[in-house]
Amino acid sequence: MPSETRSPRLAVLIDADNTSAKIADGLFEEVAKIGEASVRRIYGDFSGSRSKGWADVLAKHAIIPQQQFAYTTGKNASDITLVIDAMDLLHSARFDGFCLVSSDSDFTRLAARIREQGVDVFGFGEQKTPESFRQACRRFVYTENLLPGTVKDEHDSASADKPLQPATAAVPFIKKVLSQENTEDGWVNLGTVGKQLLNLAPDFDPRTFGFRKLSDLIRKTNQFEVRQAEGGSISIRVKQRGKK
Repeated sequence: MPSETRSPRLAVLIDADNTSAKIADGLFEEVAKIGEASVRRIYGDFSGSRSKGWADVLAKHAIIPQQQFAYTTGKNASDITLVIDAMDLLHSARFDGFCLVSSDSDFTRLAARIREQGVDVFGFGEQKTPESFRQACRRFVYTENLLPGTVKDEHDSASADKPLQPATAAVPFIKKVLSQENTEDGWVNLGTVGKQLLNLAPDFDPRTFGFRKLSDLIRKTNQFEVRQAEGGSISIRVKQRGKK
């Protein structure tokens, strides 16, 4: 029997000092969409109160803690250890991607170095994460979007909390992608739009604007025409003047 195609093997490295334990469930659900979390390590000083929240969820998600005592002030041994481990894992050539979980711009160079090796990097951090780190990743997910109640339920439009950004903020990105495709009639397949949006902005995510699906976000903006073929594929284009 032919063997099944193996899911991408991922190394998940978490900076406990810059990440809340509240996102643990959502984080590993998101990672599972990408591939298999073969390595799960977290770095921090778990003897202090700052990382105590993580200590309570380590066993549930089979995360291996890498204890780093804060011997001196201003020296982040956790960051250094994470980088050393990441490079060791990279050179083992056993992984298809790395998930770097931090809001710290110090990991920008690490992300860039891993990608230079032809390996994907998926970043996870708060919306305050500096642009340099976000852009260094193939894809960047805001951890606020991993908390319960951040996106509208498919059947309950009132179920979401206030989104990180209004739907109108997504319009310039979508219009730019459509202009780059430059099709004869202006229609572009929604799947193509989604891929190009991530190439344009690695942190683009419908959930940031309060929607689970890109199609729902696009309809909400009221700036685009949407058509669905018999086979189910969706295409969009900028709304023509005079159309409501």
